Amino acid sequence: MWKGTSSGRVKSPDPASPLPTTQHAIVQDSMGKPRLVTEAGVPALLPGTALVKTEAVALNPSDHKMGAYFPAPGAVVGMDFAGIVIAIHPTNPANPRNIAVGDRVCGIVHGSNPGRKEDGAFADYVRARPELLLRVPAGMSLEHAATLCTGLSTNLLALWEPEGLALAATPDTPAATPFPVLVYGASTATGTLAVQLLRLSGLEPIATCSPRNFDMVRGFGAAQCFDYTRVGVADEIKKATGGRLRHAYDCITDADSVAICYGALSRAGGRYVCLEKCPEELRTRRAVKHEFILGYDVFGEEVPLSGGYERPGDKSKYARAVEWFGVFQRLLDEGRLRTHPVQVLNGTGLDGVLKGLEMLKTGSVSGKKLVVRV
Repeated sequence: MWKGTSSGRVKSPDPASPLPTTQHAIVQDSMGKPRLVTEAGVPALLPGTALVKTEAVALNPSDHKMGAYFPAPGAVVGMDFAGIVIAIHPTNPANPRNIAVGDRVCGIVHGSNPGRKEDGAFADYVRARPELLLRVPAGMSLEHAATLCTGLSTNLLALWEPEGLALAATPDTPAATPFPVLVYGASTATGTLAVQLLRLSGLEPIATCSPRNFDMVRGFGAAQCFDYTRVGVADEIKKATGGRLRHAYDCITDADSVAICYGALSRAGGRYVCLEKCPEELRTRRAVKHEFILGYDVFGEEVPLSGGYERPGDKSKYARAVEWFGVFQRLLDEGRLRTHPVQVLNGTGLDGVLKGLEMLKTGSVSGKKLVVRV
């Protein structure tokens, strides 16, 4: 077994050993449902890519939703992973952090991708772009590291892209005068990362979540926490922020969350960003600029979905994502970013993923990120 070192690098595999050709993977069946297969093909190592031996994967709500709404039979499921780099294509122009064979890394891929079905994370081996990998600090477990990159990618789009909240303040250029930003669903893995990034940017994160998660969310940096189930909570938030709230980030996106976010924003309006397509009838205020973002946009490629989730591809978003991953690497190395609490599922390798997807579907997860050791 490979052993870790203080540099976060492990012993490199024998370069004379051939790369594997088959693997275990969670793929969509003919109905879009996830199933474990034992002889899936290992993705070919293409120019500009690395091959990672998967050690841990983290589960996201999209992992069960994609097959239900956008079935792509044969597509490998999953976005978040961590593991050991075992190969890098020699033609690799974009590797700004000098990711090398033997590095412990975490990353994001476009799982359940109808356009490139081998791209998912729930597999023994993952093909990824080195520029969208983070080197895992020596003191961080791969189980915790696996939770990071989808949340970070989503947040860079939601907080700083023009189609998101378009915040000027960043961790590198914090706001001179703090102002409130609402994070609805702050106890989710994406939410706790958002709270940290907002605090690092000199802003005032205002959180909604279950009261049982208040202490956790405050620990990540929330200035105030509100119970999203309370009648009149939007007015409570508006009063607590002195009517100054101009930015709302909805990590949940249902009828209640939209109504609360809209109600909490100032009389003058503001910006609202969500992670799901929102029905027009819920957009009740013309003064609120309403956008939803899709995490897949960080790849800069066409997203071949439908129903408003399709994207033409935007290389400029990819270029900015690469820059942001450099910022995230530095924050990790400096110990300024913490991972969400994890629940490591028992099971034999990828079998645990199927159990975890059922847990996400039934809504039985709160305040934890589900992780499976591969």
